[in-house]
This record gives sequence, structure tokens and C-alpha cells, in this order.
Amino acid sequence: MLSYSYSAGLLGIDGFLVTVECYSTKGMPSFEIVGLPDNAIKEAKERVRSAMCACSFQMPNQKIVVNLAPADLKKEGSSFDLAILMSLISPTESALKNCKELEDCCFIGELSLSGAVRGVRGALCMTLSAKNAGKKYIFVPEENVKEASAVDGITVYGIKKATDIVEHFAGVKPLTPHTFVKENYQVSSTYPDFRDVLGQPHACRAAAIAAAGGHNMLLIGPPGTGKSMIAKRLPSILPEMTLEESLETTKVHSVAGILPEGVSLISERPFRSPHHTMSAVSLAGGGKNPTPGEISLANNGVLFLDELPEFQRNVIDALRQPLEDGKITITRVASRVTYPSNFMLVCAMNPCKCGYFGHPTRECTCSPADIKRYVSKVSGPLVDRMDIQVEVPAIDYKELNKGYAQESSADIRKKVNKAREIMKKRFEGETNDNGLPITCNSQMEPRHLRKYCALNEYCQSLMELAFVNLGLSARGHDRILRVARTIADLAGSENIEACHLTEAITYRGLDKKYFK
Repeated sequence: MLSYSYSAGLLGIDGFLVTVECYSTKGMPSFEIVGLPDNAIKEAKERVRSAMCACSFQMPNQKIVVNLAPADLKKEGSSFDLAILMSLISPTESALKNCKELEDCCFIGELSLSGAVRGVRGALCMTLSAKNAGKKYIFVPEENVKEASAVDGITVYGIKKATDIVEHFAGVKPLTPHTFVKENYQVSSTYPDFRDVLGQPHACRAAAIAAAGGHNMLLIGPPGTGKSMIAKRLPSILPEMTLEESLETTKVHSVAGILPEGVSLISERPFRSPHHTMSAVSLAGGGKNPTPGEISLANNGVLFLDELPEFQRNVIDALRQPLEDGKITITRVASRVTYPSNFMLVCAMNPCKCGYFGHPTRECTCSPADIKRYVSKVSGPLVDRMDIQVEVPAIDYKELNKGYAQESSADIRKKVNKAREIMKKRFEGETNDNGLPITCNSQMEPRHLRKYCALNEYCQSLMELAFVNLGLSARGHDRILRVARTIADLAGSENIEACHLTEAITYRGLDKKYFK
């Protein structure tokens, strides 16, 4: 006897429909699962058998073969348990025998030995794949029902036990579809405010420009001057996430298994601040079964690397390609997955090992060779990718007593949102070389620079002077133009003027001072 049910698997942050085929025939009782299952799926045999017994379902006393199709794609995780159980009981349970709706259903969930259904990773991704495959209904664990309900166009049921499905189709206890609740999506901001920053108007201005254009930023200065404080407040001035950005970010966090409890979609831009002892795999993602790394978890948000020279060189250099491409492909012997990595990179570092090189009152104990050795831990190509480089100097006592002189995050965010609206209209329908839509100035390609960053004759002479004196690369030249375009947008100017270009050039001076 052959029976079917449907589930979904994961490939990166994308799901794919899986047909669970169950064939039972006469012979010595056995239970085999085929179709490239991993160990967690192979162990499903015992979970399913025990759950069926606990729920008083009849286990066929026959030779059973379960195939997970397509058989050439690797299947991972415990989310197929429920679908395997449904394929086993559908020929024998009276409520399911002739139920035509089963063809339109998808089942996702891990079974406990008592028949309870536990939550799984990637429920949002799998729900999207079920919808795209034409399924009308999906049964997911109660723990995952809020994120799954964010997908429009498919009816989502949350279940606590395997018997809930049979009782639903029998009409004994019909399940109520779960609807998307806006309150579970729009959550209040928890990030600290820029008003807390005392002094450092130049650095705060640079942070506003970085937020408006999505630019990478490097902060250099002695200890305790506010570098980390400014970086941690960046998400509070970034523009609100669109629904598409929220879906993409939630998919990554769902696959990683770190989606906050009770949240349908992530509406706050993520802020990731990993410790400098992390490995390259933790940053880029990977493992035997590749999972998202910090650069993907920071997608559509901020990745903050504090004490940048303390990170291992190979870890820092792993950032180069994702910064350019907006995605990262992880290749292993048995799998190849692609994760998004469209993030703002913000780094902070001291100017030397002791931290006091250039300090107005404290003496630096490092020799010139020590200073050079310390800053050389940061590779030149990475520094070249930092659009904005800001020196954060020590502040004196009088500045500390001035009170809250900075603008609030809410006021800065209004300006950022206004600039982003200008960019949205400018780049409508535009894509980068990887086919991804352009949403901010930092994502412009050379062809867009020629179109939207044209300079008058005086500005061209300024740029030529900066190019020669600062020893800029072609990449550095283009990044100055992108920053100048953002400054012009913040000022509401249609064209890049000399004042905008001059300010953008000042944000590249530390490149030559510290790293050349």
C-alpha cells in the first residue's frame, strides 16, 4: 500500500517541498527511511513509532519504506516527523482515508515520544515554500505558528499534539486558523538614544551620514571616547524596515533558531557585536550542516566589530567578498548554500596597543614600530572598503558638563528617512551587478555613479587633488562619491556641491594617517 503526505525542507534560507511517500508491504516488520536523510531523520523511526503508540494510532506490522522526495536533495533536521506519521496513519484512520484536503496540506514538526509536537527551525521559510508549491493549508507546531502566519495566502494551523490533526479532520475539535497579528510584528525600539552621547559632534554627524547611505564606518580613538557608544546607537537612527526586509531577516534568524519567542517578524534592524575571539566560520557561516554566520545574522542591520585589530587576520579578511556582493555562498562536500549578507559594517579600534597615540594629555608608551605593527593587523583592502573613517578624540571635562547637546535618535532618524525617500525614488527599478535591488547610495555600481554623481568642473579638480594627495584607489574614489551623494541627499540638494564633496573627502583622511 502506498500513501503520501507533504512536508518541506531547507536549503539555506529557502525551503523546498518534500513529498513523503510511505510504502508498506507484507514481509518481516521493518522501518526504513530513504531519500538522503541525515541522522536526525533516521532517528525519526523511533520517535514516530513511540508517538503513534502514545496517541493510540495503529502501527502497520509490515515492512515499511518511507521515501523523502526529491531523493537527490539532502534532508536535515527533525521537521519531517509529523509528515512521516501522517503518511503512516492516513490509510487506516477513518477521518483521513478519503480526505481530499490532505493533498493540499503540508505538515511540519518534530514529535516527542508522547506524541506532542515540538517547534523546529526555519518554519517561516518552509511555509513560504509550501505556499509557492500551491499548498492551501499547513500544520505547524504551536511554537512556530506566529512566524508561519506572517505568510499571506496559506492557512496556518498550530498544533500541540499529533491527535489534533485527526480530530480536526474528523470534525471533533476543528482547529482555528492562526492569523497574522500586527502587534507581534511592530515592536517598540529597545536601542539606546543618541542624546546620551556627550561631545563628539563630528562622529555623530558621520554616524548619521553612514545610516542615511548605508555606508561602512571605521571609528579610531583612545579608550573611553565614545566609539562603542556611538556604534550601539546606530540602529536607532536607521530607517524602518520594509516588509520584504523583515521577511528576509526573519528567515535567516528562523533558520539559525534564534527568532525571539512570540514574534511573528523581526521589525528592528539587527545589531550583531561578536567577540574578537570568534572564528572565521562563526563570522561567515558554515559547519557540517552550514548555518548562517554573524554577517548573515546582521543582514539589513549592523555588524559591529569592536577592538578590530584583536580579531584574527583571516576572520577580518573573510568580510571582503560579502561586503562587495551582499551575499555569501558556503560550499561544503555535501552541500552548497547561499545566505544574504547585506549589512553595514561598523568597526572601532584604538590607534595603538596602549591606546593613547595622539592623546592630548596621556603619553603613548608604544614605539613607532609597535604602532605600525598594531594597525597592520587590519588589512589594507578592508580599510579601503570603509566609506567613512572618523577619528574620535578624547573630550575634556567642560564638554562632559555641557549636558545633552546632541540631537535625539528620533530627530536624526527623521532626516535619515527623508534622505532614504530620495534614494528610493532615484533607484526605483535599479539593480546592482548581482541582480539585487538598490535601496541606498552605498550599493551604487560604477554605472550609477556616472549617472547620479556627476561633478562640476570645480568639484572635479577637488577630487583630483584628493586622489593624488591621499593616494586613493579607484575603489576609494568611488566610495567618496557615494558618501558625497548621501551628504547632498541629507541637505536636499539635487547635485553634489563642493561643500558636500569636501566633507566626504575629510572622511578618508585616516586611511593615509594610520594605514599607509
